Amino acid sequence: MARKCFITGKGPMVGNNVSHANNKNKKRSLPNLRSVKIKLDDGTSVRIKVAASTLRTMKKKS
Repeated sequence: MARKCFITGKGPMVGNNVSHANNKNKKRSLPNLRSVKIKLDDGTSVRIKVAASTLRTMKKKS
């Protein structure tokens, strides 16, 4: 399964680790994903992967 937030679409970001000597190495920072059960309108529940920042926003709005 892809490392991507189901709701916001947040995915891995790519950048450089830059040392004191200005050497650059590629790095990949992954989103902080949590698997959450969500109840649908028809009563069934689905397990989805959601970013932690999105969870905080969802709790704030509800």
